[in-house]
This record gives sequence, structure tokens and C-alpha cells, in this order.
Amino acid sequence: MIHKHPELQTFKDIYIAGIEGRRFDVVIKDGRFSSITEAEPHKGNSTLKDTDLWISPGIIDLHTHLAWTDFDHADQLKRDTREIETMQAQAFEATLRTGVTTVRDAGGILPSTVQHLVHQYQQPLRVETSSDMLGAADARGLKHLEQRMAEIFATGAGWIKIMATGGLGAPTEKVVDPIFSEEEFSFIVRNAHAHDKKVLVHTWGGVTIDWSIQSGVESIEHGMFLTEDQAGRLANSGVAFVPTTSIYRIAADPNGVLALNPIICERAARAAESHSKAINYAKREGVSIGFGTDYATPALHGYNLQELDTLIDYGLSRREAWQSATKTAADILGSGNELGQIAEGFIADAVVFKVNPYEAHNAEVLRKSIVSVVTGAKEADLI
Repeated sequence: MIHKHPELQTFKDIYIAGIEGRRFDVVIKDGRFSSITEAEPHKGNSTLKDTDLWISPGIIDLHTHLAWTDFDHADQLKRDTREIETMQAQAFEATLRTGVTTVRDAGGILPSTVQHLVHQYQQPLRVETSSDMLGAADARGLKHLEQRMAEIFATGAGWIKIMATGGLGAPTEKVVDPIFSEEEFSFIVRNAHAHDKKVLVHTWGGVTIDWSIQSGVESIEHGMFLTEDQAGRLANSGVAFVPTTSIYRIAADPNGVLALNPIICERAARAAESHSKAINYAKREGVSIGFGTDYATPALHGYNLQELDTLIDYGLSRREAWQSATKTAADILGSGNELGQIAEGFIADAVVFKVNPYEAHNAEVLRKSIVSVVTGAKEADLI
């Protein structure tokens, strides 16, 4: 059940995820947490009951693709406009239902489309957009890039997405080769920042991570071939790392929901194998690690919590994984002063569980334990 912008709502005697052994009375007023006070201690038996509930900040997915309906773009082109809109609305609904209340769309959806979907389908998902991606077709010099970026700025997007290397479609031996020249890359970042836009960079590794650090982008994405030295410099520079680990493990399974061809599965398996090493470098060096799924199809939307499992498998503690999806993710968005925490004055985006999310066995158990999702935003705030 999704509660939209509650004017007044109270959760009495509820646990706050991550705070052990203490219960709270949490009051939401006009879409924000207005009061959080410790509940009266229980007399007698203090053991957990089946009726106990836990509240967590709404989950923030820093890398998703809500506009895409198919893994292969050619398949999306076969769909009519009405079908695509319906599937996009279903992606919004599935994302919210799994406890994700804020996303950063990493290319594909326009702010105008978000406005339409929020208004027409009443799905109060908070979406930050990059509208389009700058990739190989745009490596045509600074004049072309300036024009392309002006087009993206005109859509109202808050982020610029740079496809700095190849991905699953690139041969293994060429996947970290830069798509842009260093001059073009640096220009994109400077121009974005001059227009008050943030920058996220798709990079599997290599020199484009170095360029990202030097240019001061907000985050790098994927980064499975991140080196130990680069991790240290990422930490020092404050550039965040959004690894999107689970999608590669999913893509590596030839019998999985994506059912990709063997060559792509092999490339995904290599990426997944490298990710655990990159995660450990980043953790050890103190890099800000953010939660992002890179989910882009109906088979994946709504299962975003799988990313927690993979991050934990690759070396994060359960607390660190939850931080990556809440407080750290909010900080990466530049919204750490009002999102990502159950705290007085913060926007009341939250998920209520009937199990302790810090102790749930896996994402599937966690997903099935969701009692309600609360979003503190008015429609006007979202569009």
C-alpha cells in the first residue's frame, strides 16, 4: 500500500531500522517527519512479537532506466506509443511498490514524461533525470557537444550522462577504451557544471576513471575494473561510485530473466567477477558507494532490492549496504539535508516492514515483508 503525502500520520511503538532495541513514535505532518520520540518502555516481556514493525527511509536507486521497455532498443521500437506509456507507468508503480521512492534515471526518460506519468497515473515517484546519453555518436568535437548539451539542458534534466566506455555490447579487449577524447570529456563536465548540472559517467574502468576524478564529476557508474590506486583517488576527490552490481550477475545467467546470448553472458560474468574486487578497493579506501540497479525491463522493475544482496555478497556489511541506498545515496544526489534519513524535518519518504530489514535473509524475504510505502511529496513537488 502506498501512502501519498500524508497530512498527518503516526506510527506508534515502531522500530527505526538500524537502531537496535529502541522503539519510537514517529509522526508525519504535511509530508515531513515532524516528531520522532522514544516510545514508553515495555513492561515485562520485551521479546519481539509478530506484530512488530520497522520503518526505514525510502530507498534511493541512483541508476535505473524507467523509459526502456526492452533490453534491446530495436525491440522497443516495435512497440506503439500507448503500449510504451503503459509499460512506463507500470515501471513507476513496481518501483514504488518495492520501497524505492526516489530514482535517478540514467538516460531515456524526459522530465515532461515524468510529469505526465506522475499526473496521469498517480504514481508519486521522485525522479531525477538525465534525459539522454552522450555516447559514440556524439564524439564529433566540441561544437557538436555544445549543441547536443544545449538540447539536453532545454529538456530540464538535472544530470548529464557520459557514456565514457563501452559496456556489454563491446568486445572484452576494447571495453575500457575511451569513447571521447580527453578534451571532449573535460569539455562536457565543464559545460555541465557551468550550467549547474551534475554529471554521472558510465565507465567500466581505465583512463576514463582518471578523467572523471580530474574533472570532478559527481559519480562514476559500474566501474568493475576500478584499481586500488583509483579507489584511493576517488575517495580523496569525493567522486562517488555507483557499481550496479546485480544487473551483471543477472545478465551472466543464460537461463535468467534476460536470457541473453552466450557472448553477452560471458562478458557479464567477467564483469561480475571483477566487481567484488572493485567493491573491496572502494570500501577499504573510503569511497562513497551508492545503490543503483541499472534495471530497465518489466522483468526487473520491482526487484530493486536484489542489489542489496549483491553488495553484501561482494563485501559490504548490511549496514553499509543500507546506507548506500539511503543516506549515502541522498548525499550523492545533493539531497542529504532532506532525504535518506528518518529524522525530524526530513521528507517523509519511508518503507514500513514487518521484519527487521537489517536481519532479513535476502531481498525476496524483504520485498515480501513490505507493509506500506510512504511518500512525502506532493504532486506539485514531483512535476
